[in-house]
Order: sequence, then C-alpha cells, then structure tokens
Amino acid sequence: MDRNLIMAIVLSMGVLLAWDFLILGPQRDAQEAARAEQAAQQSQETTEDSADILGGGLVEEAAPVSVEEALARSPGRVPIRTETLEGSINLRGGRVDDLKLLQYHEEVDESSPVIRLLNPDETEHGHFIQQGWALGKELGARAEWQAPEAAVLTPSTPVTLTRTAGDLVFEKTISVDDKYMFTVQQTITNNSPGDRVVRAYATVTQRNIPEDFRNFMILHEGPLGVIGTKLYERKYNTLRKNKNKRVEEAGVGGWIGITNKNWLAAAIPPQDAEIDAVLTNRGTEENPVFESFYAMPAETLAPGQSLTKTSYMFGGPKDVDLLQSYEAQPEDGGLGVYDFDKAVDWGHLFFLTRPIFYTLNFFGDLIGNFGVAILILTLIIKLILFPLANKGYESMSKMKKLQPEIKKLQERYADDKMKMQQEMMALYKKEKMNPMAGCFPILLQMPIFYALYKTLFVTIELRHQPFLYISDLSAPDPTTIFNLFGLLPYDPTSVPLIGVILGLGILPIMMGIAMWFQFKLNPPPTDPVQAQMFAFMPWVFMFIFAPFAAGLVLYWFWNTFLGIFQQWYIMEKNGVKVELGERIKLPWTKKSASSEAK
Repeated sequence: MDRNLIMAIVLSMGVLLAWDFLILGPQRDAQEAARAEQAAQQSQETTEDSADILGGGLVEEAAPVSVEEALARSPGRVPIRTETLEGSINLRGGRVDDLKLLQYHEEVDESSPVIRLLNPDETEHGHFIQQGWALGKELGARAEWQAPEAAVLTPSTPVTLTRTAGDLVFEKTISVDDKYMFTVQQTITNNSPGDRVVRAYATVTQRNIPEDFRNFMILHEGPLGVIGTKLYERKYNTLRKNKNKRVEEAGVGGWIGITNKNWLAAAIPPQDAEIDAVLTNRGTEENPVFESFYAMPAETLAPGQSLTKTSYMFGGPKDVDLLQSYEAQPEDGGLGVYDFDKAVDWGHLFFLTRPIFYTLNFFGDLIGNFGVAILILTLIIKLILFPLANKGYESMSKMKKLQPEIKKLQERYADDKMKMQQEMMALYKKEKMNPMAGCFPILLQMPIFYALYKTLFVTIELRHQPFLYISDLSAPDPTTIFNLFGLLPYDPTSVPLIGVILGLGILPIMMGIAMWFQFKLNPPPTDPVQAQMFAFMPWVFMFIFAPFAAGLVLYWFWNTFLGIFQQWYIMEKNGVKVELGERIKLPWTKKSASSEAK
C-alpha cells in the first residue's frame, strides 16, 4: 500500500499536469486536421465567392512606431469617453484601434497604468477591430471617413461617420453602452446607374504576439470564435509556425475575436446572419499578423437602393457575468450573442471548472471576499466527498492497526517475496479491507485540484482580489521566508536561475506543515527508502506549490487542514490511538516509556 500510495500521489500530479499537453493536445490537433481536410474536400463555392476578401490587405507593412506617434499621425480621431473606456476611433478606416480599460490596472496598485487593449496597426503590436463593406477585392480598410466637428462617442452621444467612393455613399453610426460593447449600424447607398455587389465584413487583427504573452499550456491565447454553434480556437504559436492550421468555416451567427489571458477583442455579426469566417496568420513566422475575420453573404444593390446592417464590437475583460449578460436575449436586456462566455477557456474539464467558478463567484459576490469564498468552496467539496473520503480513512486506520501483523509477515518471509504477498493478501481478506481504498481520497482530489487551478488561472474575477495579507489571490504568495517575509529589503525571486524557487511564502509553508502533519497520521512505511520518500514529500510539494496562485495554495492548505481532523476522528472511531509524541517526534518531545522499553 505504501508503494501504491506514493505512486498515486506523485504520478497523479504528473499525469494530470501533462494530460492536456500529451493527450488532449494531440487529440485537438487531430480533430483540427480532420476538419481542415473535410473543409478542403467540400464544395468550393464559398471559397470562390470569398477568396477575394477573406483575410487580405488590412495591415500595411511598415517600420513600427510608438503608440503616441501612431496616434499623432492619424488624419483625424473621434474620442471615446465612458466610465469604463477611453480611446478613439481612427477616421482612416473607421476602425477602433485605440482603447484603454479604465477599471483595470496593470498592477494591484491603482496608480499603475490602466490596461491598454487596442493599438494602431502602425505599432509593433497593432491590435484593432474594424467593420465595413467589401466591393470585390476592395475593403476600404484605409479609406478616409468624415465625422461631425467636435464629435465625441459616449453612451449618450452616438457618432455617425460618412464617406463617398465614386457613386457609393457610406454611413456608419457607432454607439457604445456603459460597459464594453459597441453597436455599429452601417448603410451603403448605390447612386450608380448599374448594380453593385457588396458584402459586409468585420475583422479583429493583432500584429505580432503580444508583449505579455507567456505561452501557458493550460490557457488559450490567440484567434478564436463561435462560428454557428461550434467553438474554434487557434493559439498564436500554432498559427505562427503553421499557416495551414488556419480555420475556414461557415455558420449562422456566433462571433469571432482574439483573446489574451484576461481580455477579449471581438466582432459580432447579426445572430441570424450567415457568415464565412477565417482564423489565420496573414504574415510570416517572423512577423505574424493574426486575424479573425467574417464576411456575410454577397448582396446585390440596384441603382438608388440602400442596404443597412447592424453588428457589434466588444473590447473588454472576460468577466463571465458581463459576457453572459450579452448572451441574454434582447427582451431580457442582452444581444443574444451565442456562447459568448466561451471566450473564457473552461477546458475539457468544463463540467468541473464551471461549477467551481459559479460557486466561487456566488460566495465572492455575496461575502465580498474571494478568499473566504475559497474556504467555503473547500468545505462544500469536503461535504460532497465526505462519504468516500471516510471509507478511505477507515481503510487507512485499519491498515495502521495491522502494521504489527504486516511487519511480522515481512520479517518471517523476508526471503520469499511471493509468499509474503500471498500472506498479506490473505490478511487483508480476513480483515475485509482494501489496501488501495486509502488512495481514493487523494486520487479524487487531483481532478478537482486541476480544475480549481485552471479556474483560478483563466478567470479574471480573482485578479487583484485580496485576502488577509495577500493582495492578489490569482498571483503567488507575495511573501518569502528568504527575506524574512519582507523584513529584509531585497527580493529573492529576482536571483537568476534559482529565484523561481525562492518565493516561499507564508501560505506554502503552512501548506507544507499541514501535509507533513497529515502524512504522520498515515501508516508508516516499513521500507526505509519509502519512509525517506514520505518524509521529504511534504517539503517537495511546498516548493512545487510556492509559485502557484495563492488562491490555489489556500485551497490545498485548508483542504489538508480539514482532512487532518476528519482523519483523526475516523482513526479514533476505529480504535486507532493517535499518539502525537510517537508519530511526530518533535525535538522537544520526550520518548514514552513503551518506546524506551523497546
């Protein structure tokens, strides 16, 4: 059992952390390749109709400039001012390419800069949203628009942009709500003597990989979209290294965009409109230009006829309540955007990550503190797993009672391993116990632990949320023992090479102590090598957990702390005396008379 328990703990952690990379990742790649092959074999009607406009000619190659210089170069801009947003609309192209999120800062300190989401395309990391009309190969991507003098876009003052191209007149009315959604009403009028064929389109473009990109294995960052009813995702590096991984799909409604860890820029068509969508890299591996693009079906405008389309643009945080508010139907105050909350990477364990998030979010909003919400979530998980965990602890208690008998068998059959195993199995059968049952509580915790890790990592709700001395539950414990928890004026984590393991804060240390205490309650291994492994494991896990989100370490500490009392109760109930002096052997603990007699 000791060997199996060690393997269960060590291998389960490794398997779960590698699962997405080694198993689910290749499966996704295989599915994507199959979809791409199927799409290539389908009728070429859509491809022929849209090849002229799907992903082309929106960003001019040029030496990058600073954001300030790019803004100054613009021929004209319409300011955007709301309680949540600040930025401007570029009259060249009529695109939104300058947007800051006023309620979110780069650091916990509110004096730090606010988050800049969108940048002009002339910058190194140009990122923008644009909607317009395609006329054959002509997108009008950099056409000059006109705006009323002194126009300012606010929730109460929409702005109408106009331009003329030959016999065609374009009008674009942009409004914004008090959150992060723009409504775009586009009208095109044909004043020519002949018919004109037009297609409404939208694009979200990102030049190069963002500066703060860290390529996390468990997090999707890059182009994505719900096309029809299916979610499609392509990571930055996937498209950068292999342009054949592009997505080209058709569907009714949905949305397309580009996402980073906490932020989303998206373009949303009318939910009853058919769209042809593309997620691609139009640049090179060295200078990628990522694009999420959709185009509606081509329509013919007769002389004197006008055509109007209403669509949407989103630029803001991936707050689940916010995204789901836009999913609501118009009669309920929303826009009916299908599966908009799938911008959050719930992962393949969504059946765990979603309930965990909803529980955390409910209690976090109710109490006003997400640290307390994590403690409550832990109690709920403990209650759900209580019956099965009790079975496991009962098995471990029985195993501990059998330790003297097992030791005798090991001594008696030291030279006959097979006979020893047979006798031990006979003893287990006689006592009606399953030696593996003690591993079940640990094994059950692994997927829950992974799901909580992912939930804390991919959702923005815990970002910059405080608890006691911790200022951000989504970041590692800010203290470290190697500078006496802040008393010494230096940061050990900045030390090259080894700094990553020097961030050993108060919470990871408490977790390590709790794990060590719980291990001491378990039946001791009779093999000296296994005993040494058991002795070191809590401290190894302490260093492994130190760089994890503080909210995750808080969960594991509190879960272990509660498990100690549960296990202690079950041991006493099954007649196993918990002798702390014998088990823990603290330096100041005197040996008992029975121990000295031995």
